[in-house]
Amino acid sequence: MEGKGLIKFFLIVMLIVSAYTFALFIPTNRIENRAQDYAVSQTTNIANENKRKLAQREVVQEYLDSVSKKTALDLGVFEFTYLDLKGQQLALGLDLKGGMSVVVQVDLKDMVYQLSDKSTDPNFERALEMATERQNATQSDYITLFVDAFDEIAAGKKLAPIFQTKLGSEITFDATNSEVRTVLREKATETVKLTFNRLKQRIDKFGVTQPVVTLDEGTDRIMLELPGFNNPERARSLIVGKAELGFYDVYLPGEVLNRLQRADKKMKDKQDARDEQSATQDTITSAIDSVKIDSTKIDPLTPSGFGPIFTKLAGNPFAGQPQAPCFIGSALKDDMDAINALLRAPEVNMPKNLKFVWASKVNKDDDGEETDRINLYAVKMVNGEAPLQGNVVTDASADLDQETNQFVVNVNMGGRNEKGASGAQIWARMTTANAPTKRQVAIVLDNELVSAPAVQSVISGGRTQISGDFDSQEANDLANMLQVGKLPADIDIIEENIVGPSLGQANINSSLIAITIGFVLVLVFMMLYYGSGGVVSIIALLLNLVFIFGSLAQLGTVLTLPGFAGVILTIGMAVDANVIIFERIREELRAGKSMMIAVKDGFQASYSAIIDANVTTILTGIVLYKFGLGPIKGFAAILIIGVIASLFTAVLVGRLLIEWWTQDKGRSIAFSTKMSKSAFSNLNYDFIKMRKISYAVSGAIILVGLISFATVGFQQGVDFKGGYSYAIEFEKTTTADEVRAVMTTVFGDEEPTVKSFGGNNTYEITTTYMIASTAEDADSLVLNQLFAGAQTLSGNTTMNRDDFVRGGAATKLTRSIKVGPTIADDIKTSAFYAAIFALLLIFLYIFIRFRKWQYSLGAVAALFHDVLIVLSIFSIGSVFLPFSVEINQVFIGAILTVIGYSINDTVVVFDRIREFINAYTKKDKKEVFNLAVNNTISRTLITSLTTLFMVLMLFLFGGSSIRGFAFALVIGIIVGTYSSIFIATPIVFDSTGDMKPKEVGKTTKYGGRAIDRDEA
Repeated sequence: MEGKGLIKFFLIVMLIVSAYTFALFIPTNRIENRAQDYAVSQTTNIANENKRKLAQREVVQEYLDSVSKKTALDLGVFEFTYLDLKGQQLALGLDLKGGMSVVVQVDLKDMVYQLSDKSTDPNFERALEMATERQNATQSDYITLFVDAFDEIAAGKKLAPIFQTKLGSEITFDATNSEVRTVLREKATETVKLTFNRLKQRIDKFGVTQPVVTLDEGTDRIMLELPGFNNPERARSLIVGKAELGFYDVYLPGEVLNRLQRADKKMKDKQDARDEQSATQDTITSAIDSVKIDSTKIDPLTPSGFGPIFTKLAGNPFAGQPQAPCFIGSALKDDMDAINALLRAPEVNMPKNLKFVWASKVNKDDDGEETDRINLYAVKMVNGEAPLQGNVVTDASADLDQETNQFVVNVNMGGRNEKGASGAQIWARMTTANAPTKRQVAIVLDNELVSAPAVQSVISGGRTQISGDFDSQEANDLANMLQVGKLPADIDIIEENIVGPSLGQANINSSLIAITIGFVLVLVFMMLYYGSGGVVSIIALLLNLVFIFGSLAQLGTVLTLPGFAGVILTIGMAVDANVIIFERIREELRAGKSMMIAVKDGFQASYSAIIDANVTTILTGIVLYKFGLGPIKGFAAILIIGVIASLFTAVLVGRLLIEWWTQDKGRSIAFSTKMSKSAFSNLNYDFIKMRKISYAVSGAIILVGLISFATVGFQQGVDFKGGYSYAIEFEKTTTADEVRAVMTTVFGDEEPTVKSFGGNNTYEITTTYMIASTAEDADSLVLNQLFAGAQTLSGNTTMNRDDFVRGGAATKLTRSIKVGPTIADDIKTSAFYAAIFALLLIFLYIFIRFRKWQYSLGAVAALFHDVLIVLSIFSIGSVFLPFSVEINQVFIGAILTVIGYSINDTVVVFDRIREFINAYTKKDKKEVFNLAVNNTISRTLITSLTTLFMVLMLFLFGGSSIRGFAFALVIGIIVGTYSSIFIATPIVFDSTGDMKPKEVGKTTKYGGRAIDRDEA
């Protein structure tokens, strides 16, 4: 064997790298065990088990945050912090560890609007709206959609004049719309990349362990994964919060209330007159009618007889008093939207520089308990913006104020704004103006007032303190956001996936059981069938696992539940190369060759089939990686890495071990046992004769499937149709019908889909309720309705919503998924493209390798057959199967894997047909085809059997989250094995004429090779 030294070198290097990666687990686990022990000691006083576990998870996270940047491993020359160690280890995905992932869309509409200098051109405004609408139904980027929309409605007008004020140096007045598109796209790319970098910095500062933040530049989307993060509301504020900070002077309540009272009276007079012809009345009536007034909750301070504003808004009772708090009034939190609508009415004639803002938190009563009321403030703008903004902040840090014993954020405003003015000087002027009267100033973050401190003295150094009844976490979050700076563009969450830690641990446990049982079955079979040769395959498989996990850690790949399935599948498929080699060695031995020659010739003759089979699987993996999202990308990466690792271990390391054992050690090795020695050795079955029967059977199944497609359809997953999907584990026994009835009521008579989710009285509830809503709190409103239904079903009306969401209650939410209409459409489109490209690549590869289109036709026809059969079973099975058979993104991953596996089987048969056509020139075509199938049937069945061992264990023990995926693989492996023999091969047979090579002199020429006919 040539290149033994090089193989040994790479083997040693890979073992060292893998050992290094695994060794890092020791100090990491030591720290995490200490964190767990500390958490247990701090929560012994919590009697409720669910709340105790929730508290322990939070304490563990706080402990790890506190030590994350401290030295955890000191090797003298190198020092590693806890974060360093975790960063070099295999990261677990959300479905294995719990946590949160989101996909956000960068909103470029405002960027284009600002670059136009807030143009009021009607065509421009309409084009912006059309682009926003069309973004929900296409994968094109926003800039392309905007320019296309403008071209469509503007009748040949040019965009260039609209952008002259802001982009005159980059866009000439007579520039074409295509040129404008290029410049806008460049600006958009800069904005998206800056937004991505700022988000990444934020996540890094918040101490999330092993986060994953990726950018899809083609769609201006950012994907974030936060493993172990179990506070969804905090995560949303961290991600979506723009961190737009502003310091304002305030209006005193007396300066605003008189104007509001006059406006309120006018509105009441019009309301009483019922002047329906008035456009103003239409505006106000719609605002009032949209909110139900609960007269029992009207503040007692509100005088009777007031109009719509003061029916809902209680004026500041301290107005006019010296140093009175500066809020204008207070209202029920539920009335904020209605009051905002009323304040926009024409009757409310306020100064142009006045801006209304609500407090960020509700008020508290004398006992420190939160109420349901919130304060309204009025602040003074300068040229439409805050006189002092967050872009001057150079440093921010959280601290505990020793006098008030409250957490605050210390801010240094030492920078300069966009106009070059010093932040410290602006702040000095503001405090100088307000200090004599100790007037308050407003500190506003993302249009919410977080603090309104009274100015006690002039602050000249640019330093100040933000207080806002923060807890430690809130203060640190705010400081970190201010340090990073505001996001350059708004972002919208279009997909969200939350997995509770209990479900993550259950997925790990079930996956480990599946992989262990499957692996043991494969090992036992290989030893029973191949004897001592099977030991070589076992060593190769173990090395394969080591290299897969070591490579994944070094490459920073996240291991998800589909990734675990990829590992299991790879183990089964890794046996394939061993089986091809061993079966070929057995053939050579049966031909009377010595062991040394049989091993050499067996390996040599196997390379073609092994390469063809694995290249097609890699091509499928590449397509999956390109078009898949989230967990599917991880599955594809593992599939590709696993195939490459199996080629190295089975072909190179396996041969090295065999030659070392037989030649260097001089010992014998067997590739069969008494039980398997003659298995499949004398098969002479007429498979080609059966082709018409197989055509008929497959056609009948596909016909039934097509009927089912048209009548029953499919269970579409939430990632294909959009909506919300929740998994709830109920405290007491309930049924799917009971859950459906209650949830139909709480979701406004919209009947959700309800299915059992892995036992343990857990149900998955899927609904499209409010999925198309543009309200900022739509997600929270849907969750409120779900919580109300859960309370009813559990019979526990005192259950806390936060405990329910975060797993601290007996009835708890274990998984939450949101998929907006935009990304749902994109996922379906990507799935379609993935399938088409996979089939096209395979067709081309087979055509290049076998040089006859008939082989490509047979291969692709068999693949279509396999896909249709699996789809048929999923459609028919959706009616009666006791587990979920959804068509979703993970299912598409399974389909493409089936394609890769099926073609793997097929090319081995094709490779043998090509070989035998060259070798047996005197046999007719039918005889050659049957001989090829009979000679490869052992490899086909054994490989399918070992792969089926692994995938079947995944189906039986892998848990509900992956069962549909595993079921598709089980069906696909069986059908793929069948189609390689009974569909692909017969189609090649029927589509070709005489395949005998052309005679050239005394040689036979086929495929560019010349073989002596007499030798053949």
